[in-house]
Amino acid sequence: MQHDDIKAIFDQQAAGYDARWAKTAPIRNALHFLLDAVFAGLPAHARILCVGAGTGEEIDYLAKRFSQWTFTAIEPSGAMLDVSRSKADKGGYLSRCEFHEGYLASLPDQDRFDAATCFLVSQFITDRDARVDLFRTIATRLRPNGLLASSDLASDVDSNAYTALLNIWLNMMLAAGIPAAGIAQMREAYRRDVAVLPPAQIESIIAAGGFDTPVMFYQAGLIHAWFSQRR
Repeated sequence: MQHDDIKAIFDQQAAGYDARWAKTAPIRNALHFLLDAVFAGLPAHARILCVGAGTGEEIDYLAKRFSQWTFTAIEPSGAMLDVSRSKADKGGYLSRCEFHEGYLASLPDQDRFDAATCFLVSQFITDRDARVDLFRTIATRLRPNGLLASSDLASDVDSNAYTALLNIWLNMMLAAGIPAAGIAQMREAYRRDVAVLPPAQIESIIAAGGFDTPVMFYQAGLIHAWFSQRR
């Protein structure tokens, strides 16, 4: 899927995005709860880079937990970024946030970050070399030994296990209130537009981008999450 296509989709979905996915909050909440432990050793005034920040859910969680951390949100969808900015304003942490509409490569040079998040982003890059480049660009923005927490949909799509798990995953989406038409679109998107790869392949991509061997710290259905240190 091309950058402009992805941006257009999220621009259209921004206003109702949080409401649409509200019933899947237990998956997100569990990831954030474990993210706390992954980032536990960061400095009191840590600088956090959020790549593909969307509506700012991880920023909202972390900003309320760590009152001196600052955040830079990178998001190509201006509409999604507006939701994130509004959330920060209501949450009382707007002054600790910087919002950059666009991609990471266009972020002006600044001091390196202590940690980064990249949740459900790299899966939309279907070319392996371009996906490695994303993680390499994140690595260049981190201080030495800086932490990355990332997640993507992952599975061996040629296996029987994927077929079974995908059915369960889509049944969960139905139970969460996603319309049947949306489920059909999702199934097709996973086949055509999303690079769902075996976990080991995603780990190799992250490592090739300049990180130590990633450690998986979370899985829920198709979502897998890893933490890794910049080499």
